[in-house]
Amino acid sequence: MAYMALLVAGLLEVGWAAALKASQGFTRLGPTIITIVLIILSFYLLNIALKQFDIGTTYAIFTGIGTAGTATVGMLFLNETISVGKISALLLLLIGIIGLKLIEQPAKGK
Repeated sequence: MAYMALLVAGLLEVGWAAALKASQGFTRLGPTIITIVLIILSFYLLNIALKQFDIGTTYAIFTGIGTAGTATVGMLFLNETISVGKISALLLLLIGIIGLKLIEQPAKGK
């Protein structure tokens, strides 16, 4: 359950980042409401994951999913530039997150 909560929390971060862009500085009501709702849901699920996992690794995975996902959405759907450098940096980020998870020790008392 905690793994699923963490994955969905990270994916919701991608959603709220895209909605934040669409809100145009909170001047558009619909995207603003979507942003706020997705932030709340994302952090609620992050909190569930934190009950099972260490904070450092959990937050790195959460933000990594959000960072990589948001950058990918930007490149694929928002006409942001695509480059070998960007893709390489995203792969390096993902390798680091996977590495953190592989060396993670269970949280004390859990």
